[in-house]
Parts: sequence; C-alpha cells; structure tokens
Amino acid sequence: QVQLVESGGGLVQPGGSLRLSCAASGSIFSLSTMGWDRQAPGEQRELVARITSGGTTNYADSVKGRFTISRDNAKNTVYLQMNSLKPEDTGVYYCKLIYGRQYWGQGTQVTVSS
Repeated sequence: QVQLVESGGGLVQPGGSLRLSCAASGSIFSLSTMGWDRQAPGEQRELVARITSGGTTNYADSVKGRFTISRDNAKNTVYLQMNSLKPEDTGVYYCKLIYGRQYWGQGTQVTVSS
C-alpha cells in the first residue's frame, strides 16, 4: 500500500518562496512518475508539475520558470521548490504517485497573501 505524506505548506507573502516535500512509503517510488497537483477554492484540481522515473520534468505554463520539481530516490521523497509566489498560487497542493494507478496524499495548504 502506498502512502504519501506532504509537508512544507504555509502562509507566504507574494514574491516569497516555499519548498514542499512528499515522503512516500512502499517500494515502487523509484519506478514511479511523481507529481504535484493543486486545487484552488472553487476550482478543479490541476497539474502543477511532474517528474518521471527517468527525471524528465514538465510544468503547467503558469508555473514555468518559478517552480522546480525534483526527487531523491534514496529518500523516497519528491520536492516542489516554489519561488516568486503569486496570490493565484494559493490552494491545496497534493502529491501524486503514478504507477499503474494514481495515489494522492492528503494535501498541504499554500496561501500567498500580504
């Protein structure tokens, strides 16, 4: 059974930075594509960033150049470095593991506000 636990969310001012972490249990982490989705209030959940088992990344257009996804297979952890944060980045951020099916964590709140 896969479990994903996110951390690192919080309140930050516009222009600030946050680093999200997601620790995964189980033995399939290194074989899996990992991603971060977010859901703003009243909006549908959307892909923010994704990294394959081979290290290929892709990003939503709205975060390109500001966010960086990375992974540490030795620690079964995926990260999302978020810089130059904007109020429209506010939402609940969910870690996702894709291996045959998709698994999500419980989410961590990110609020960008002055």
